[in-house]
Amino acid sequence: MDLGLRTVIRTLAVVGLAVGLLAIFLRNADLTRVWTSVKAAQVSYLLASLALTSSSFFIRAERWQYLLGPLGPTRFWVVFKTTVIGFGASAVLPARAGEVIRPYLLARREGLSATATFATILVERILDLVAVLLLLASYLLWFDPGMEARDSAVFSAIRFGGLVMAPVAIGILAVMFFMAGHPENLHAWLIKAERILPARLAALIAKMAQTFAEGFAVVRRPERLAAALAWSLVLWVTIAAGIWAVAVAFDIAMPFTGGWLMLAPLVVGVAVPTPGGVGGFHEAFRLGATSFFGADNDTAVGAAIVLHAISVVPVVIVGLWFTIQDGLKIGGMARGDLG
Repeated sequence: MDLGLRTVIRTLAVVGLAVGLLAIFLRNADLTRVWTSVKAAQVSYLLASLALTSSSFFIRAERWQYLLGPLGPTRFWVVFKTTVIGFGASAVLPARAGEVIRPYLLARREGLSATATFATILVERILDLVAVLLLLASYLLWFDPGMEARDSAVFSAIRFGGLVMAPVAIGILAVMFFMAGHPENLHAWLIKAERILPARLAALIAKMAQTFAEGFAVVRRPERLAAALAWSLVLWVTIAAGIWAVAVAFDIAMPFTGGWLMLAPLVVGVAVPTPGGVGGFHEAFRLGATSFFGADNDTAVGAAIVLHAISVVPVVIVGLWFTIQDGLKIGGMARGDLG
């Protein structure tokens, strides 16, 4: 199939998915009442959410720089700018393209291995998963005020998902631990692929895998891994606080720790491969707010729209500014050409 045709089909599929999810999100909404709830929202809490969301990118940059430490020295401002550009790109491009763009940009600017730098993104994602699961478990163990009685189906689904993903996260960390500790063994095993692949191709794959494993170096150091996990918890508590602030702004009866519970459906929502999680994010928030905290549907719809705007619009604007400032080609980023 022609590359251009595949691109068109993929774009149409992504747009169709986003439109379908937005239709589900708005299916029972009274847009007049939604707008009324938005106008009545408390601006002070919305500004607090904006400040918390903005600070989360500094925390992300600090954590990433810490994960990059074993690969070589990096400058915080460069790491921060690259982080914002990457998240801004993921908000407007499908399939979270920014997760590929930002390690490539940083590696090029700081003279690191692009393959090993990309591996640190995978470590980030696993640490994010572990942090969200820990906050969810903390909520269920110590702060749950009888959520299951409100919507047992949704609550049971979230609890089951947490129980399934916990061993998955631990298993992936174990694989990373082994790969980081024995990159030479991984190289030796993969070089045996010469039996079924051309020798030069097998050697290239083995070399890339060894370099990739070097990006997992932090996993082999318990003290560094613990510090990275601590940064991850700080990051997700900050994000949850931003969610809570928007809920309070819309008079949704959500306790501060309720944001920890809301992280679970929202993480699932943004995993849907639409730019910026459009549709998936909105429906996840609406479902969580109405199911667990008894929010009025129109109020939850309004809060979801505002929270998504706070989460996406500033990083897109600042990311675009950094992109232009650094002379990057916006069209090229969409095609994967970052020159």
